[in-house]
Amino acid sequence: MKKIAVILFVFIQISGLSAQKALPQLGKAPVKDVVAALTLEEKVHLLVGTGMRMSDIADPTKKKPLETAEAPTGLPPGAINLSAGESKVPGAAGILYEVPRLGIPAIVVADGPAGLRINPFRKIAPDATFYCTAFPIESLLASSWDTQLVEKVGAAMGNEVREYGVDVLLGPALNIHRNPLGGRNFEYYSEDPLISGKMAAAMVRGVQSQGVGTSVKHFAANNSETNRMEVNATVSDRALREIYLRGFETVVKEAKPWTVMSSYNRLNGLYTSENRNLITTTLRDEWGFGGLVMSDWFGGKDAVAQMKAGNDLLMPGRPDQMNAIMAAVKNGTLPVAVLDQNVEHLLNLILKTETFKKYKYSNKPDLKAHATIARNAASAGMVLLKNEQQTLPFSPKVKNVAVFGIASYDIFTGGTGSGDVNEAYSVSLPDGLKNAGYALDADLQQAYNQYIEQAKAARPPKKTFFDPEPPLEEMVINREKVAEKVSAAEIVLLTIGRNAGEFFDRKMEAGDFLLTKKEKDLLDLVSETTHKQGKKLIVILNTGGVMEVASWRQSADAILLAWQGGQETGNAIADVLSGKVNPSGKLASTFPVRYDDVSSAKNFPGLPADKPTEIKYEEGIYVGYRHFDKAKTEPAYAFGFGLSYTAFTYNNLKISTKGSQITVSVDVQNSGKAAGQEVAQLYVSAPGKQLDKPEQELRGFAKTRELKPGEKQTLRFTLKTEDLASFDPTAKAWVTEAGEYKIRVGASSRDIRQNGAWTLAKSVQSGKLVRLEQ
Repeated sequence: MKKIAVILFVFIQISGLSAQKALPQLGKAPVKDVVAALTLEEKVHLLVGTGMRMSDIADPTKKKPLETAEAPTGLPPGAINLSAGESKVPGAAGILYEVPRLGIPAIVVADGPAGLRINPFRKIAPDATFYCTAFPIESLLASSWDTQLVEKVGAAMGNEVREYGVDVLLGPALNIHRNPLGGRNFEYYSEDPLISGKMAAAMVRGVQSQGVGTSVKHFAANNSETNRMEVNATVSDRALREIYLRGFETVVKEAKPWTVMSSYNRLNGLYTSENRNLITTTLRDEWGFGGLVMSDWFGGKDAVAQMKAGNDLLMPGRPDQMNAIMAAVKNGTLPVAVLDQNVEHLLNLILKTETFKKYKYSNKPDLKAHATIARNAASAGMVLLKNEQQTLPFSPKVKNVAVFGIASYDIFTGGTGSGDVNEAYSVSLPDGLKNAGYALDADLQQAYNQYIEQAKAARPPKKTFFDPEPPLEEMVINREKVAEKVSAAEIVLLTIGRNAGEFFDRKMEAGDFLLTKKEKDLLDLVSETTHKQGKKLIVILNTGGVMEVASWRQSADAILLAWQGGQETGNAIADVLSGKVNPSGKLASTFPVRYDDVSSAKNFPGLPADKPTEIKYEEGIYVGYRHFDKAKTEPAYAFGFGLSYTAFTYNNLKISTKGSQITVSVDVQNSGKAAGQEVAQLYVSAPGKQLDKPEQELRGFAKTRELKPGEKQTLRFTLKTEDLASFDPTAKAWVTEAGEYKIRVGASSRDIRQNGAWTLAKSVQSGKLVRLEQ
């Protein structure tokens, strides 16, 4: 009997090994076979992230992780520290579940839009650093109007993602600048869906060229931060389609991002992550998206509804979500087939990753080369708003520069929250000027640095990592000191800085959208003193979003909108001021004269004011320049505006058609005395017989190469009739109406240089939606 028992035991062991070997392995067996081999528990684990490691989030100033008790404001109770221990890539936003028996590895996802956000320090490598490049914010990149440049930035960013062992970058973000006070506008590109979509598509192509994925976000209508996890955005079908979804449609169709991230807010009553019509019908069925949809961190309320909607992955993952999904499957309210489809999307994503391919990442990307790319991109997106009597570029005679304003010395390189980056260094304006060979007043610099150090030390401690630092009050300088410092310089600079970030919207008040009294007093004093001495004042705006400028711009001889240019901000500003770079940036969002001129001013960020739960997009499609044109309101600086150190002329507009394709060409010539680039913008005015139409809409843009004085380049814009369509909400179809279309090409929305017209003989319908009756 003992012999028989031994033989039986050996047989069982061999059988077990054979069964183990027979298990389907991801990448070798069909994905559906791997899905079928998963247990219910494994499926649920795969679809719910492994938790948020707050212990992985570093405080770069202290070179140590934050305390796990520091929960971000607004997150649900118990939402942190669900998974203990240091992750594969410390500081990454999330890591997924692994199933080794089926060859399914754990992949890593990490922020963010302006560069990879991971910890620069690690417990397991105390003597090493893991810094990333802080690239310019998206508002600046959009202001370059240069998709090739953005794609290059994306490739550099993607290389860091790859070499640090991350699989998916949580970006780019492309929500609309609906209101200038949006807290995360710096993470987004523009008030216009065409620029937003084209820039995001370029970024996705660049990042994904490195073999890593992107997660375009936040889908959709996530245009404010106040009470973002509860607020309901009520948006008309037409505004949703034409303004808030159009950019996402562009990036999905043109760049094929690996993943899409649903947003926090409700949309017309439903959380976006629980909205099957949005995620499955529109995104997948209409647009052909074949990738994975993940939730924003702790987004949505009903895990089962999210699964049914097609929101495949719940991040960062909570035990109650797993319990709810398990219970729903067991009681029959959630079919296993739904989970199988979602898991299939996830496994198809994993198959693409470098983790699955066992890439041996180096942890040593070429940060020096990427810093050069960041610097070039920063200068390309800076916008020259004013330049009286050729104040800029600096005269060759300029050697000594007086620099005022605390933001000159404590410069903002990017926004806060998930859009932040842990970079090795950042270049202030004084550093950039010194690197360019200019001399600064050492006494003035020391005074500012001491003031900034003391003011920061006096700040109350932050309650959480994600809380923004309260802004520093401007330093007061007496009249005699200002006169002394101006007297010793050939030219004078003054920087005004603003910052914003996640969880909070900006305010229409002094110190944010408006100048403080101390800032205004300093500006007036420096301006008066400078001009009395026969010198010129340049104001630099170091901001992530739009500010009020009309009330004080007369005090400056030149205004440079430097945005937030990443870690090379100071060097990039110096490149523009010195003339090493001729500014070619143009505004991708309108600067109003008054906040009340903005179409959403009366309903942002929603009601009730203290904690809004409802925000009505009453302006419909009339966002940004569309509204300013319709209301015939003069902006401070128009959409598309930007000056250069040279001049350009536009000639020889031609319009030709072939089938459903329209080609518009125009000659752009450098008629000035310096080499430079120009952004030509194509606006189209539609007939507006069936539907109310904007005065004009941006339908194309192109940037010249660098043109020498006298040099000319022919730019071409190619459109299809469906590109000119509007969404008819009654018929639920895209319609290009018959009639005359006015073609306008210019240097901004208010500076049209060439006009033409094209006539469509018969209305055209497009899209996979319900068609109009003939």
